[in-house]
Amino acid sequence: MQNVTAVAHRGDPYRVRENTVDSLRSALGLGADAVEIDVRLTKDGVPVLLHDATLRRLWERDRPLRSLTAGEVRELTGGGVPTLAEALAATDGTRVMLDLPGGPDVRAVRRVVDVVCEAGARERVYYCADAPAMLAVRAADSSAEIALTRTTLAPPRPVLLEAIRPRWLNYRFSLVDRALAARVHRDGYLLSVWTPDTRRSMRRLIDVGVDSITTNRVDVLSPLRVPLQL
Repeated sequence: MQNVTAVAHRGDPYRVRENTVDSLRSALGLGADAVEIDVRLTKDGVPVLLHDATLRRLWERDRPLRSLTAGEVRELTGGGVPTLAEALAATDGTRVMLDLPGGPDVRAVRRVVDVVCEAGARERVYYCADAPAMLAVRAADSSAEIALTRTTLAPPRPVLLEAIRPRWLNYRFSLVDRALAARVHRDGYLLSVWTPDTRRSMRRLIDVGVDSITTNRVDVLSPLRVPLQL
């Protein structure tokens, strides 16, 4: 059986509201090897877990996160939006993939990296996003582990790879076939994919040789693979 890391996308969102501590704990209880979380900054510079730019979809509050302090976010969501520090404490000992959907804001990226370091979580945290954001991560932490997100089959430019120095190439799952997996591995990278949610897609990806699968259905993925300790 092919080893593959099971990464829980925003926790266990089919059962528990995404990017909450309860969702992360639920995913770990279902056998996730790692959790993926989205991190943005509040108005007062506190990294919190939220994918969207506003609270509208998840919390029915049509307020941009950037206009709110961490205290206001806590009040508006009943404490439901954890800070990054709280999420790292709740997942102590577990691998955490940090997605940075806010873009290559150098100040924001540096603050996120600082919180990771302050939490003593550098060795278990890795970062994913597109090239501009990952360039900002590399500038903030020369030893950070990076999964460079790819949405096209075009190979990353060598100069970009040299600047970012990723460990992983992180592809949309529908782009991945055996030839792509072979190329990624031949070039010396690990291959991660996002976000297949059906057993059929997961089996296909395991068969072609991916190293990691990020999914909303970690309960479906966990029985299909042998956990990989990284």
